[in-house]
Amino acid sequence: MILNKAINKIRDYGILVMFSHTIFSLSFAVISMLLASGGLPAPRTILWILIAFMGARTGANAINRVIDAEIDSKNPRTAVRQIPQGLLKKKEVIVFSAACFLIMVIAAAMLNTLCLLLSPIALFLMIIYSYTKRFTWACHLVLGVTSAAAPVGAWLAVTGQISWLPLFMGAANTLWVAGFDIIYGSQDYAFDTANGIHSIPARFGVKNAMRIAASFHAVALVCLIIVGVLSSELGMIYYIGITVISILFVMEHKIVSPDNLSNVRIASYSINQLVSILFLICGVIDAII
Repeated sequence: MILNKAINKIRDYGILVMFSHTIFSLSFAVISMLLASGGLPAPRTILWILIAFMGARTGANAINRVIDAEIDSKNPRTAVRQIPQGLLKKKEVIVFSAACFLIMVIAAAMLNTLCLLLSPIALFLMIIYSYTKRFTWACHLVLGVTSAAAPVGAWLAVTGQISWLPLFMGAANTLWVAGFDIIYGSQDYAFDTANGIHSIPARFGVKNAMRIAASFHAVALVCLIIVGVLSSELGMIYYIGITVISILFVMEHKIVSPDNLSNVRIASYSINQLVSILFLICGVIDAII
């Protein structure tokens, strides 16, 4: 009985923090780390980068569910989430999130002083994002910038300094995430407009939102090409991967439209998980070999 409760609790937390979405920023963080080190960094560095990453993204997703609990309970699509259902209590999720953020800060301190000093900025972004839908349609971009802390942070963890390459990597990550988040948010257009929730679909309409998302993805591809140009490690395999990713982007935008949002989850999540895995594989092969 106790074991079953523990297993169910772990499962609920796994769903709460969306572990399956880890790949969205992990791929960028890993490639950035490899490029910064010119190959594999020291095992200690890899370990603390991964710990910092997992602490940050897990804590951010958990606190997002707490902050959005009331909104989620009103939206039929999200009312089935763990906190609205009462499967998890707000207080315990807050404690869980705080523990994750503490782990992130400790990992940052173990990497270098600069990472530690910048960690409050990362924490601020991870918390403020959940509130942005209450006052700005740019919430998708804030989510993207928050995600981009992964590749930029990985670069800083290895080198202790900033350069153009991680900034373009971060820009690509920002626009890519913002783009598919706009697509995903289009299904909530009616709810958002009725309840004063800010988003690009709610502000500009679903048709224009789709165009904006496509523009974001086009610019993200340009940024990824610039990353390849700036890096001496990336070559043919990387560019082949970017070419296939561009095809996946086209598919993503072809299967959804203002009149047909039935494939939103496939377009925003399933296809972009493939994008992440492809980017990771091609980038790792070129960066290491």
